[in-house]
Amino acid sequence: MSSRTASQPLAQLQASTLLIPTLLLFISGSAALVYQVLWIKQLSLVVGVEVYAITTGISAFFAGLALGSWLFGRWADRLARPLVLYAVLEILVAVLGVSATLALGMAASPFAWLEQRIGLLAWLLPFALVGLPALLMGGTLPVLVRALNVDAKDLGQAGGRLYAANTAGAIVGTLLTAFVLIATFGVRGSALVAALLNLLAAVGALLYVRHRATSLSVPSKTRPARLALVLYAIAGGVALGYEVVWSQSIVQFMSTRTYAFAVVLATYLAGLFIGSQLMARRVARLRDPWGVFGLLIAGAGLVALLEIALLGRWLVLLQTQAEALVLSLGGSQLPGMSARFAMAALCIVFVPTLLLGAAFPLALRLSVGGAHIGREVGAVMAFNTLGGIVGVMLCGFVLIPWLGLVRTLGLLAVIAGVVGYIAVRRGHGVKKGRRQAVAALGLLSLVVALLTPVERLANLLPGARNASLAFYQEGRGATVAVVTQGQGARAFQRLYIQGVSNTGDAMPSLRYMRIQALLPLLIHNAEPRSALVIGFGTGITAGALLRYPGLEHRVVAELLPAVVQAAPLFKGNYNAASDPGVQVRLRDGRQELLRSPQAYDLITLEPPPPSAAGVVNLYSRDFYQLAARRLEKHGLLAQWLPLPTQNIEDSQSLVRSFLDVFPYATLWTSEFHEMLLVGSMEPIELDAARIRQRFEQAPVRSALAEVGIDSAPTLLATWVTDRNGLLRFAGQALAVTDDQPRIEYAPWVRSQEIKRVLPALLDVRVPAPLLNADAAFLRTLDAEQQRLMQFYRASLHAYDGDRAAWGRDIRQVLQGDGANPYYRWFVGD
Repeated sequence: MSSRTASQPLAQLQASTLLIPTLLLFISGSAALVYQVLWIKQLSLVVGVEVYAITTGISAFFAGLALGSWLFGRWADRLARPLVLYAVLEILVAVLGVSATLALGMAASPFAWLEQRIGLLAWLLPFALVGLPALLMGGTLPVLVRALNVDAKDLGQAGGRLYAANTAGAIVGTLLTAFVLIATFGVRGSALVAALLNLLAAVGALLYVRHRATSLSVPSKTRPARLALVLYAIAGGVALGYEVVWSQSIVQFMSTRTYAFAVVLATYLAGLFIGSQLMARRVARLRDPWGVFGLLIAGAGLVALLEIALLGRWLVLLQTQAEALVLSLGGSQLPGMSARFAMAALCIVFVPTLLLGAAFPLALRLSVGGAHIGREVGAVMAFNTLGGIVGVMLCGFVLIPWLGLVRTLGLLAVIAGVVGYIAVRRGHGVKKGRRQAVAALGLLSLVVALLTPVERLANLLPGARNASLAFYQEGRGATVAVVTQGQGARAFQRLYIQGVSNTGDAMPSLRYMRIQALLPLLIHNAEPRSALVIGFGTGITAGALLRYPGLEHRVVAELLPAVVQAAPLFKGNYNAASDPGVQVRLRDGRQELLRSPQAYDLITLEPPPPSAAGVVNLYSRDFYQLAARRLEKHGLLAQWLPLPTQNIEDSQSLVRSFLDVFPYATLWTSEFHEMLLVGSMEPIELDAARIRQRFEQAPVRSALAEVGIDSAPTLLATWVTDRNGLLRFAGQALAVTDDQPRIEYAPWVRSQEIKRVLPALLDVRVPAPLLNADAAFLRTLDAEQQRLMQFYRASLHAYDGDRAAWGRDIRQVLQGDGANPYYRWFVGD
């Protein structure tokens, strides 16, 4: 090969030289992100959704990528045809990728069993399942860059374009998985689609290798700069640190739906893609790559900090305009909401990742010589990925709990400034002005970090804008806040997790949470002695258990310590957080059932709405099967069923999942916006005499009277239907399962969906099958049920905006029971 050919500019190479490898890495990147999304989802079932567990599990993925980049990059240098190695890697990824997905779906029980016996060594199981296919994935980029056979001075341009293509594929994989694949094919089916992509890339590589000459290393006198490798590794830690901070600070402008997180991740990747693509075009012509590298890293730090420091209501207005534009063009609710998410991501995430993406081609040019291209490209990827792992760990477990979000972001910006300054000083013949510019960026980052109030994000909470902040803590995995809303006697506290309203202690919440705990205990066919609450929240449900004298063992599974710390601010929870009668275990509820052999007379849960990302783990048929194994004989499971947070079709699927496990199932209305599913493996007999006797216990009676239930007939008036009625409501709906988490990927919730689902559920009402109920009891029950139904009709009129009908019905309700605190709350008394 002549020196002219070896140094030929990349722009003049034949189109196929770069076109086919670019297409291959695009396909490979798409498959990789499909797997990553699936494995993260599966890991939450295996190790739990606690921040320590899921972060450690995800680290296995990145560790595999790093090791694979390093190992296979070195191996590729010794091969005449590295494209063959690339094809083999893609085939093995297809096989191990599908195998890992299937194995993770069955690994929860084995992992829990192993952890109880061998402790931390049990983590080798998820590490191996995720890390082995990830190791193979990590080799694809350095091996394909090695196969290009370009001069070292053109490597930044070629590698940058391949990296951009791989990232573009990742964007497609992210969006496809969230918006199409899981909803259509389920988890296992999506893995098979990813495997087909891997096999397509392998076939493409094998066909392409026939048209390629034998690949030999191109000699070059360029010496790789180890300093660039170290600096890019630190930059990787800073970049992943940004992602941790953004994940906690952007949600209040977003949603807890999976679609929102997919749009943010796609925007993050889009910044990397565009930045790398733009820089790849000019990296070979730069006279001072060190200086530009330094400016990019330092600039990314400052911009990331400024975007948080300058956040305000202006972003909400931009989001509203973006949504309105999409809707005006004929888009549905989901594209409109996605436009809101994209606007938030563009304003917070995009620009810093654009700058970081542009740094990759520069890192290749500075870190890769000509003699060992595969090894050195692999080292760049490996060091950057390892730096990212360290960044995630430090930010999530140390910096954010210690410094808070704003100060952590400020520290990351200062570190980026230092990295930039070191890089600029390393440059040859760099102008003094460039050093001063980078130093100024770092200094400005420090000043902005110090001047930005630590409560900046707290004051941006939607509920805090016209209210007072009673509690705020930025901790491991989530931000927890309590906001005081309302005025005077109607003031109440509301709990925000990750900037999103979860629940509160207003009268409607008090009512349904008290019922959530006490109704199953009162109708229990045996003498209940033990109860488990999944999700502490405001502590009202856990506190209600304290009012039932017969309970001897009360356990609560809660993920976030800050939620428990905030509990004293909520009224009506009987100080459950500090009462020795309640044992709080800081653990994911599903993991509590997996890891503890303890059985309960009652398991009651009110997790976040089922459409929120990851929460479907507590609404699936698989979860109910697990919970049923932890019930004592005659044990009951009480599942909160919110009505307006998902479409009626999704509520039907939720009910179907419940019915598939519990042969005896009943439905109760705990509040206008919520219902309660109560299921058992044994018949549920409603003995009116026994229920009345239990109700008359003073602590029970007073707890329920405070929320408008002053007698046993009033409690039983909340009965809606039995299994037959639930079957009629569920119809032909398909169940929600771990493999088909359909509700998490369901269409956006229609406006005022409660006007559809509540009447549909009330239409299947049947008389309660009471035993030992005298005539007076039945008359009171009938009157109370008619009054409750009239109140619900009044509330539906309010949703329709029919004030006259609302006023007429609510007056009749109050004439019949004017002292009821629940009804009076809605009329402002």
